[in-house]
Amino acid sequence: MNTRLTLVGIALGVLMALGGASAARAANPYGDCERRIEHLQYKLDKAIAHHGYRSWQADHARHDLRVAEDECRYR
Repeated sequence: MNTRLTLVGIALGVLMALGGASAARAANPYGDCERRIEHLQYKLDKAIAHHGYRSWQADHARHDLRVAEDECRYR
């Protein structure tokens, strides 16, 4: 009887933990967008530092950043 009660408690704890994680993720639907934009801004800064402001690498990074900003804006 004690073992069964322990197993039920563990199962209930796991369900609560998994349910709480999904609720926390749903609380900030733009979190992924913010992180993605920050990462692409970092890549742009790095491309400018390594290849120059007018390089094709920087232009490509600018394009990727603009696309991500547009996608996040219309979510």
